[in-house]
Amino acid sequence: MGGFFGIAAHQNCVQDVFFGVDYHSHLGTKRAGMAAYNSDDGFQRDIHNIANSPFRTKFERVCEEMHGHLSIGCISDADPQPLLVRSGLGHFAICIVGLIRNADELVQSLLDSGINHFEAMGGGHINTTELIASLISTKASFQEGIRYVQKQVKGSLSILIMTPDKLIAARDLLGRLPVVIGKGEKGCAVSFESFAYQKLDYHTIYELGPGEVVEIRPEGVKQLLPPGERMQICAFLWTYYGYPNSTYEGRTVELMRMQDGQYLAKADHETQTAQDVDAVGGMPDSGTAYGIGYANESGKPFTRPFIKYTPTWPRSFMPSVQSLRNEVAKMKIIPVPELIQDKKLLMVDDSIVRGTQLKETVDFLYANGAKEVHIRSACPPCLYTCKYLNFTSSKSEQELIARRVILQLEGEEGLNHLDEYLDGSTQRGKAMRKAICEQMGFASLEFQTVDGLVDSIGLPEDRVCTYCWTGRAVEEEGGEEA
Repeated sequence: MGGFFGIAAHQNCVQDVFFGVDYHSHLGTKRAGMAAYNSDDGFQRDIHNIANSPFRTKFERVCEEMHGHLSIGCISDADPQPLLVRSGLGHFAICIVGLIRNADELVQSLLDSGINHFEAMGGGHINTTELIASLISTKASFQEGIRYVQKQVKGSLSILIMTPDKLIAARDLLGRLPVVIGKGEKGCAVSFESFAYQKLDYHTIYELGPGEVVEIRPEGVKQLLPPGERMQICAFLWTYYGYPNSTYEGRTVELMRMQDGQYLAKADHETQTAQDVDAVGGMPDSGTAYGIGYANESGKPFTRPFIKYTPTWPRSFMPSVQSLRNEVAKMKIIPVPELIQDKKLLMVDDSIVRGTQLKETVDFLYANGAKEVHIRSACPPCLYTCKYLNFTSSKSEQELIARRVILQLEGEEGLNHLDEYLDGSTQRGKAMRKAICEQMGFASLEFQTVDGLVDSIGLPEDRVCTYCWTGRAVEEEGGEEA
């Protein structure tokens, strides 16, 4: 995944962009970059690998070395960016976020049209940001080029561009990811996460619609291309990736998660399941609000039977040696024995994808004296790998624990009945949940329903992408010029 942040200001804004990009660090762990522009120095850029170091440690000198009244930056799990480009549209810096499934096809189309070469990375891979910049530059204006490339890409694509006098932001064609604008005394900011600029004294003035393209200057925002009518914003923004105090389409992440937890508790009450647990907890950190919601609704005390230790190994930063990785994984969860021993615990997790880490955590709770461990997932069972944003990062659908268990239960025939397995009230649904419990050591297991998830988000179902669970998708992509 990833996220971008930028500011168009009346004064040097590099420091604010440094902090704004840092506030997106939860969205990626591989690469980060910043660019700035001023009339004396022109374009400046800095890119670093952040696989084992936080963003701030690699960019802490950027505020001294880089200056500009325009600046952009990004956290990325894809290619190095922002890139600096010179084309028929002039000089510009560009960064992108999304997933491009037909990149090879798009590269070949440019080569066939007369583009002579691209810089090849390891394994012959082409930097997708360079690809998008090249496609945009085939048109007479940025807005024409952006709309063209949006319609050519299979997957999703949001774009942030910096020219010598403005920023241009484009939300992906079906609005799978957010792009929001803030305004303050210094100028205007553009961001994925609204809290990032709010912490810098900007207030929200505008949220881009699906496919919308805007020009951003210190004085304000000008629409270049209007939004489309259809939207498929990704539900995983609320369930996992989004920061708790961010708001997407008017719905705050923390409130959505608490509502989801309440729905899980109501469902257990209706079926009289796990009513004798001693305490409720949330798998830290993203599961915490779900656990609070469940506890508030059920009347059971909310506790934290273990604490994540993050000062030395925050986020996903891990050593390359496997033996050290194993020790770090153990190091990051520290028990509170009095809250575990002889307790019947119910833990709410944001989602269950592969299940590996969850099993290790449950084994850890039993090893520390838990009597029972009941698991609730704030999402439905993941049955499909994401083809739009790569949220479920499994390389194969067979890595998904729900898929694996279905194949174990009835082989390929089970794939013809995925809707039944999704539904916990059916015989197949019950069988899958029972089998996962037996393999993982859970006292009981239940998933949030699709309806419960969508209701918790609070948007119409046809505006939310639930592909990872239902396999049903709305697409607008590929092949025709705008």
